[in-house]
Amino acid sequence: MAQAWIAEALRPFSDHCVGSLVPPVFEAYARVFHPAVRYPDEWDLVPGTDDPDEDVTWADVAAFNGRTAHPAMEWASITGSWEFRGNDDQPGLWNDAPAEGHLPVSVAERLVGVLARHTTTPDDCWFGLDTTWHAGTGPRLTLPAREFVLVRGPVGLAATNFDMEPAEQSANVWWPADRAWFVATDIDLMTTYVGGSAACVAELVAAEGLEVSPVPVEQKVTWDADTVNPPPMDAPA
Repeated sequence: MAQAWIAEALRPFSDHCVGSLVPPVFEAYARVFHPAVRYPDEWDLVPGTDDPDEDVTWADVAAFNGRTAHPAMEWASITGSWEFRGNDDQPGLWNDAPAEGHLPVSVAERLVGVLARHTTTPDDCWFGLDTTWHAGTGPRLTLPAREFVLVRGPVGLAATNFDMEPAEQSANVWWPADRAWFVATDIDLMTTYVGGSAACVAELVAAEGLEVSPVPVEQKVTWDADTVNPPPMDAPA
């Protein structure tokens, strides 16, 4: 199977590291932080217009809470509580927590703008939808801990909603036919990981409108990976 290289290269899922999600065959790796969302204040709305929501970076959230922004920061650690994963908000700063298991369209579009320049096959890419939430027909990519329904098309499909409105669901994994890079948005995570060339990752880190950090392939992706900030007050035992 043409996708066998992925399963063969991945580290065991039980390692819970970047290399468990993105094949450890690339020169460099990046972590893309999904932004939190702030709604416009009612008194700021212009009658007859639809003012857009605002993206809020993890760095801003960390600073607001007296925490440190760094490549391995975790949402519960920079906010201080598991309740901020979806139930509560911090009024005046953010109202919706970062998307979990889904790459927001605004972020996907910016990623596409960079990644399309770092492949010779931008019109021939694979997109995998995790079967946990997406029941579909077609070829499958089966990994030890995840299974995906595959769709083939141009790189721009990365910004497509594969679910029924008003729900939103991006592809969970995607890569070009020439295997120049690989993108993974695991269903349990609020960030996306990318493997590619050093030049590709450097451009992602510098891209306007993205919050990206270079990371080592062995960096942990679990909630307790943040060893700089205090654990959340309601951390699992």
